[in-house]
Amino acid sequence: MNFHLTPLLSLIAGILILVMPRLLNFIVALYLIIVGLIGLFGTGSLKL
Repeated sequence: MNFHLTPLLSLIAGILILVMPRLLNFIVALYLIIVGLIGLFGTGSLKL
C-alpha cells in the first residue's frame, strides 16, 4: 500500500479551516515549520 501523508494532511487542514477560519494562521505556520524541518534534516528512515 502506497500511503502519502501530504494529501491527507491537506484535506484535514482544509476542513478545519472551513469549520474554524481563525485556525488558518496556525495551520499554515505549523505546516511551514514542519516542511522546513524536514527540508533541513531530511526524513531519514521515515517513509510517509
